[in-house]
Amino acid sequence: MVFSVAVAGASGYAGGELLRLLAGHPQFEVRTVTAHSNAGQRLVDVQPSLRSLAHLTLVDTTPENLTGHDVVFVALPHGKSGELTAHLPAETLVVDCGADHRLESAYDWAAFYGGDHFGAWTYGVPELPTAQGKQRERIVGARRIAAPGCNASTVALALAPGIHAGVIEAQDLVAVLAVGPSGAGKSLKLPNLAAEILGSANPYAVGGTHRHIPEIVQSLRWAGSTIDATISFTPVIVPMARGILATATARLVPGTSAAAVRAAWENAYADEPFVHLLPEGHFPRTNDVLGANTALIGLAVDEAAGRVVTVTAIDNLVKGTAGAAIQSANIALGLTETLGLTMNGVAP
Repeated sequence: MVFSVAVAGASGYAGGELLRLLAGHPQFEVRTVTAHSNAGQRLVDVQPSLRSLAHLTLVDTTPENLTGHDVVFVALPHGKSGELTAHLPAETLVVDCGADHRLESAYDWAAFYGGDHFGAWTYGVPELPTAQGKQRERIVGARRIAAPGCNASTVALALAPGIHAGVIEAQDLVAVLAVGPSGAGKSLKLPNLAAEILGSANPYAVGGTHRHIPEIVQSLRWAGSTIDATISFTPVIVPMARGILATATARLVPGTSAAAVRAAWENAYADEPFVHLLPEGHFPRTNDVLGANTALIGLAVDEAAGRVVTVTAIDNLVKGTAGAAIQSANIALGLTETLGLTMNGVAP
């Protein structure tokens, strides 16, 4: 069976990555692509790398243009998708790559985003350990899915196995991330200009202000944390177009052995096609996952500090956004989970 697909926000980075992956999906056919200011232009003039989709023309982002498809992927800024998707048919599978449907708490939404809270959809991180098993089970048959924030899913995947197994504490978590500027979207922003980031590492949203913090806390609650986690989260823009390298640490539960720590992560991800725990003493690089729907995790126990250290690499546009969206859509529709996705990166 072939499913008809529309992509809203097709002129941006996330929309472009969705289309790159969808172009190679054997059961998804992209029929409609929408945009705002670029409506009326040929897709290939806005996304020159998408040569196989040169026959498509961008149309206005309206419910009318999106209705009638089997699957709709939405890649719009926060606050824009909620008002749009409310008008789409209930039987359509809608996957939102924006933030509007990630958070269960209206209080958290108001504190970190502001504006209308559109309610939480099924969270699209299949591998996330939860108290009931894996998040994957909740995605089966869903018709409304919220793809994750790229930083949030990286940190959650890095720490959730330890929370779930009871080998790390949920208080005093620390995460420092090196991130590429593509995660901030395609619109022109002074801090992301080449002259500002080339040859420099620039921290932002320091001191507990980043919007992905409540999403991380929510995921760790699902993983089994009996109290809300506390995390010091600091992202740093570095001069690479895409990628995240997240170093996340947690206090070791007293009396826990290094073997028990490694077993927690091994048990969580042993059978996962896209999340891989590296051998002891090995740590990933962002280049290892470029273009892949893969998260690579290195793990160590700092005995002197009494902390577990994780280092996780993903491609923010693939596993962090578009890949997670397509993987979740595959599961929701009962397709093979890996269809249209690769675990192989591009090197050098």
